[in-house]
Amino acid sequence: MRKIVTIIASLLATAIFFSLQAQTYTPTKENLNTRHQFQDDKYGMFIHWGLSSTLGDGEWVMNNRNIKIVDYTRLLRAFNPVDFDAAKWVATAKNAGMKYIVFISRHHDGFSNWDTKQSDWKITNTPYGKDVLKMLSEECKKQGIKLGLYYSTLDWYRSDYPWKPGVPEKEQEEPVKVIMLPICNS
Repeated sequence: MRKIVTIIASLLATAIFFSLQAQTYTPTKENLNTRHQFQDDKYGMFIHWGLSSTLGDGEWVMNNRNIKIVDYTRLLRAFNPVDFDAAKWVATAKNAGMKYIVFISRHHDGFSNWDTKQSDWKITNTPYGKDVLKMLSEECKKQGIKLGLYYSTLDWYRSDYPWKPGVPEKEQEEPVKVIMLPICNS
């Protein structure tokens, strides 16, 4: 009986601890207005485009084809989207009645579609050499289309990323497991 009471007390203490840690989120008025505007705009274009487009197999191509980082890095020398035309992209969206474009500025592969100062892994270091995000932004302003950006904080190139690109799932290391221990023992 004493053991059951101890277990229940431990679980209760754990529940209280985590409920005290919970934070409540209250969106700002500006945030709420932006959400309403997005909901009202309804129709937009999401452009999932970048270095991974070279292989024509989606943005998860490194994982889907088990491409190692060292091999994927070689795409930097091959990425040359000479047919990129910001005016056509924006006009296509606008002529279809879209109110906004969301563009991938950086995906999980860490490749930046703009001239960032934080990394050399970017479009301006490809044979193309141009800042497509800047061109797209300028064109969106010119044609009156809103531009939103998708930026992934995940980065397969970082050593602390838990999944290793280019390594088949069955060969991945065991993920870290969280073990919850009782607060007290009897």
